Amino acid sequence: MTAIELDSVSKRFGSVLAVDDLSLSVEEGEVFGFLGPNGAGKTTTIDMLLDFVRPTEGRITVLGHDAQGESVAVRRRTGVLPEGFDVYDRLTGRKHVEFAIESKETDDDPDELLARVGLDGEGERKAGGYSKGMAQRLAFAMALVGDPDLLVLDEPSTGLDPNGAMEMREIVREEIDRGATVFFSSHVLGQVEAVCDRVAILRDGRLVALDTIEGLRDAVETEATLSITLSKGSDDAISAVRALSGVSSVEANGTGLRVSCEDGVKTRVLTTLEEEGASVSDFETEEASLESLFAAYTTDEPDRPEAEAKP
Repeated sequence: MTAIELDSVSKRFGSVLAVDDLSLSVEEGEVFGFLGPNGAGKTTTIDMLLDFVRPTEGRITVLGHDAQGESVAVRRRTGVLPEGFDVYDRLTGRKHVEFAIESKETDDDPDELLARVGLDGEGERKAGGYSKGMAQRLAFAMALVGDPDLLVLDEPSTGLDPNGAMEMREIVREEIDRGATVFFSSHVLGQVEAVCDRVAILRDGRLVALDTIEGLRDAVETEATLSITLSKGSDDAISAVRALSGVSSVEANGTGLRVSCEDGVKTRVLTTLEEEGASVSDFETEEASLESLFAAYTTDEPDRPEAEAKP
């Protein structure tokens, strides 16, 4: 079933078109990455999902409810970790979580939620003394109140150290195992790649890509990197590889080579080395990173891909 459905959604602020004819579906039980450069329309879209702002055109359905007409029902079933969460300095961490529990009328144990996000023993401290990372953990604990069917996480790793980011990813996986859906917006592309099933990329308010990360790789002519170990080297072989069409760079280091090339040239690189007298003992392929895919879809280059957005 569909957890989120946007149908031809646009949002104008005066003369500014923040979101332009956006249509996409998020299936129940998936981790959906929502990406784009600053000003792409991500936060505006999230605000429309939660009825903080109303769309100028189009319709939004969340968990089977109309996002505007039934916003109270949507919020009861949704946990939100907003970007730039501000704590109440004079309230303890535990009071923050208790407030969220009272608002959703659940029977969660606030201390268990605090412990789950790494704030065990910190609940009686006033939140004004929390670090940025601790405040982010506190917001995450509040988002988890009531075992929500949908988690909306806007820049969830802000302020977290690598261990904290890893713990956050583990909680996301636990929530998916429980049956929740996660809508995940982040500038930290490594975090997205580690947890997301599918990714949508926005640019200037428009959807420019929607697919799995592997699907995005297949649609974009990004380069692969071959890391090759030679048991027998040859200067002539390395020169021959450098001369191949589709090879952009070759770095030699002792018995190792790093060759950047178009995906379809990888086999030819290995064959050329053997034909020119070198012996390949091992090789690995490094796929295009999400960072390079993101750049391919969001830069102003003339050959920027206009890939079909797949549901």
